[in-house]
Amino acid sequence: MTATSEMLSEIREVNLSYLLLAQRLLREDKPMGMFRMGISDQLADVLSNLSLAQTVKLAASNQVLCRFRFDDHAILSSLAEKGKQGVVAQAHSAILMASQPTEQIG
Repeated sequence: MTATSEMLSEIREVNLSYLLLAQRLLREDKPMGMFRMGISDQLADVLSNLSLAQTVKLAASNQVLCRFRFDDHAILSSLAEKGKQGVVAQAHSAILMASQPTEQIG
């Protein structure tokens, strides 16, 4: 297996894992799942209503479907900071992430 095909296979695995986790979060507690993923109600509905076949087909994309949310230096620094206690760092990060806009279907 070439490096490129191995990388594409890993992207597909990440996509499938992400989609299945997203669906589980949304089905168990939609508002909390939306908050944890930073997505809109509309996008949450689309994700949670995908059939298994649609989920697998979408996961087969050669593009990474999830987005790295920590594009804000303050959030990433807060999570990585060793001086803060774990609970305080998590609370601080949650507050910062809650202030970010949700992802919309574009």
